[in-house]
Amino acid sequence: MTEQQEASQDIVMTRIGQAMMLLHGGDREEARNRFALLWAEIGEDGDALHRCTLAHCMADVQDDPADELAWDLRALSAADGLSQERLARHDRALAVRALYPSLHLNLAADYVKLRRPEDARVHLDRARASTDALGDDGYGHGVRAAIDRLERTLRAL
Repeated sequence: MTEQQEASQDIVMTRIGQAMMLLHGGDREEARNRFALLWAEIGEDGDALHRCTLAHCMADVQDDPADELAWDLRALSAADGLSQERLARHDRALAVRALYPSLHLNLAADYVKLRRPEDARVHLDRARASTDALGDDGYGHGVRAAIDRLERTLRAL
C-alpha cells in the first residue's frame, strides 16, 4: 500500500470517529447520515477495517432491531476478513481477536431484541469464550460486565 493510500485510510477512520462524536453528542440522525455516506463510498468490498468499524457503528444508529442485526452481521463478516497486519497499520496495540467479544455481544443483544433466545445464546457464548483477548482495562471490564448483564437478561426470558 502506498503512503497516499495509507493517508486516505486514516481519513476514513477519522471521518468515522467524527460521526461517532455526533452520535455521542446526541445527533443520531446526522451520525446515521454520515455513516451511510461513508458506507456508499467504501462499499461492500472496501477495506475490511473500514467495513468492520463502520458497520459496527451503523448498527448503533438503527431504529429497527432487524436492521441493527444486519449491520452487526456485516461487522462480523468484515472482521473475519481483517488481517492482523491491516489492523496493526491502524493500531499496533489492538489484536483482531480482541474485536470478537464486542461483536458477538452485540449480535447476542440483537437476537434478544428480536426474541430469538437460542441465537442470542450462541453469540453470548462466543462473546464469553473470546474474552481472553480483552485487556485488563476499562474497555475489557466493560465488555465483560455487559456480557454478564446480557446473561442475566437471557436467563430471565
